[in-house]
Amino acid sequence: MQIAVTTPTGNVGRHVVATLIRAGIRPRVLLRDPARLAPEVHDEVDAVRVDQYVADTVVAATEGVDTLFWVDPPSAGDDPLAGYVRAASSLVRAVTDSRIGRVVFQSSVGAEKRHGAGEIDGLAHTETALDDLGVDVTHLRCGYFFTNLELQLDALRAGRLQVIVPPDQPMAWVAPRDIAEVAATRLLSPAWSGRCVQAVHGAADLTWRQVATILSAATGRHISVEQISDDAMRAQLRRAGMADGAIEAVLGMSAGLRENFVPEQRRTLRTTTPTTLAAWAYDHLRHQIVDTSSS
Repeated sequence: MQIAVTTPTGNVGRHVVATLIRAGIRPRVLLRDPARLAPEVHDEVDAVRVDQYVADTVVAATEGVDTLFWVDPPSAGDDPLAGYVRAASSLVRAVTDSRIGRVVFQSSVGAEKRHGAGEIDGLAHTETALDDLGVDVTHLRCGYFFTNLELQLDALRAGRLQVIVPPDQPMAWVAPRDIAEVAATRLLSPAWSGRCVQAVHGAADLTWRQVATILSAATGRHISVEQISDDAMRAQLRRAGMADGAIEAVLGMSAGLRENFVPEQRRTLRTTTPTTLAAWAYDHLRHQIVDTSSS
């Protein structure tokens, strides 16, 4: 079995790679800069330099691959959705030309809407592109990553989170390592075929108000949450240097899911994973926001 993994140094991909190695697999890892791999990982994988936006490089890198874990590359520029279309074109070429029979795709809760969820619409496009190929594919519909909180370290240090969704609206929160566990299990399992959707909802649905309480307890620093208007958030992102198209893509992910959205798959044993936000925050976030002034 030859398994290829994209974004092998990412929040999810690095754990997928480690799990496959522990399972006795030598995965082929596709990334822009193989030097970013840790030395101990580099010795256990076959690293190939790839630009996921350039179809020819993806096709060449996946020759002989049976199973592929695909994560769309980080979007950039003024039109993130166009980037998803380009990456999906590379994926389609690779699956077709390299005759890849099985794909596990890292998607998102909200992709089932297909339209109206900002940047998530790009993941929906990739889902439909894979579906049209008729190969065995599992779409992992993941909740909100715990690691997204690391993008708000300044706000957390100041003790105030600002959001555009109602603070008491629950949503799925998940640890990237839990997503990796589900992904690796799917990559290795022969028990599924056809088109599958596997939601990865984390340990619990949480509101932003509950998140603030959990983070306060984990860090010992009082953190509150405040709902602000879409325009106020636009202004913040614009001041941070984000292009208008990217701003709308980011806002759309929250705005598209804040009113009467219900995930296609409900929370069950199958969609629930073990890591709690409290445990993750204590292990991974606490040291990043507690009293950095002395360092």
